[in-house]
Amino acid sequence: MSQPILFTCGVDEAGRGPWAGPVTAAAVVLDPARPIAGLTDSKALSEARRDALAPQIRDRALAWYVAHASVAEIDTLNIREATFLAMSRAVEGVISQCRLGEILIDGNALPKSLPCAARAIIKGDLTEPAISAASILAKTTRDALMLDLDALYTGYGFARHKGYGTAAHAEALTRLGPCTAHRTSFRPVRLAMQAGQDRVRP
Repeated sequence: MSQPILFTCGVDEAGRGPWAGPVTAAAVVLDPARPIAGLTDSKALSEARRDALAPQIRDRALAWYVAHASVAEIDTLNIREATFLAMSRAVEGVISQCRLGEILIDGNALPKSLPCAARAIIKGDLTEPAISAASILAKTTRDALMLDLDALYTGYGFARHKGYGTAAHAEALTRLGPCTAHRTSFRPVRLAMQAGQDRVRP
């Protein structure tokens, strides 16, 4: 009997630093027969370029999956463990599509209990195309979610800053107080809550 083909999966996240919204992870298995030009760290690409590459990745990859850890999970677990949770969920989604022999994860640490051999690669989104592809899918998916949150929670500017701690976001947080999309375990949000007598806008 022939041995099953084992694939390499790239994994990356988006949204560890923001004060609001979920943390998002993607896992991607690229198809060598259908290369995608221009893959690199999503942060090094313009929004327009990311938006152009994302559908190519979804169309040409052998397998891909995007997963999240919610604001509640971030506040309960902490952002590091919530990021690992989102990564594990993304890997589980890919495993349902193909067999994996190795997982390449951007960064310097690995989630626990991965289903096969794995390596953490610092700045892997710059050197490993599968990680680059995962970075782009995670970033574009999370950005789209932040647009939805902007329509739901007006006044914070989520569509512009995507939940990151900009001056405009800090001003809105002081003026309006936190909403349920904010991570109350993050210090700026916690301080804004305390200033508002621990109230969170529904």
